[in-house]
Formats: sequence, structure tokens, C-alpha cells
Amino acid sequence: QVQLVESGGGLVQAGGSLRLSCAASGGTFSRYDMGWFRQAPGKEREIVACINWSGSSTYYADSVKGRFTISRDNAENTVYLRMNSLKPEDTAVYYCAADRAFSLTVKRGDYDYWGQGTQVTVSS
Repeated sequence: QVQLVESGGGLVQAGGSLRLSCAASGGTFSRYDMGWFRQAPGKEREIVACINWSGSSTYYADSVKGRFTISRDNAENTVYLRMNSLKPEDTAVYYCAADRAFSLTVKRGDYDYWGQGTQVTVSS
């Protein structure tokens, strides 16, 4: 059983930056692909980015490509999401998730473990 705890959310002005962290415990972190999802009020949870177990492959949603960077440190059991040039439409609760299937999937139903989420609010 993997436990995931996100941190780093907050309130930021448009154009600003934040770095989210997700610390994992209770499992072998390098055996999981990791994903960041977000959910805005009244909307479905959507993929933001994901990274394979070694960090050699990544995926980004079109809406964040060129602005966000996902990375991981397997020695620290942590995955990060660096968010630059933030826009008001990036406002959401951000969740990290772990997938043990090594599929680098964008489907939220394929992820086995989820964190509780961290709020990101971007003011205009």
C-alpha cells in the first residue's frame, strides 16, 4: 500500500510559479509510474502530466505543455510538478497518483493510489 502526500499548493498571481511535491511512502517508489491530475470546480479530474518509473519518459496535456515540468527523485521517493506562467484556468485541486502497471497511462482509472490533493489558486 502506497501513501502519497502532496504539498506546495497555494495562491499565486497569473504569470507566477509554483512547485508541487508528492512524497510517497509504504512501497518501492521506483516500481510506479506517477501522474499529476487536477480537478477544477464542476469539472472532471484530468491528466496534467505523467512520468515513467525511471523518469526517462513523460507526457503533458496540451494545456500545460511548455509551462509545466514533471520530474521525480527515486532516492527521495518524491515526484514534482514545476508550474510556470500560471494562468487563472490552472486553478484546481492537484492530485498525484501512482500506477503500478508501467503503462505511462493518462487514464485516471488506471492509477492505483491517490493523494489527498493540494489546492492551487491563480488570481488574475
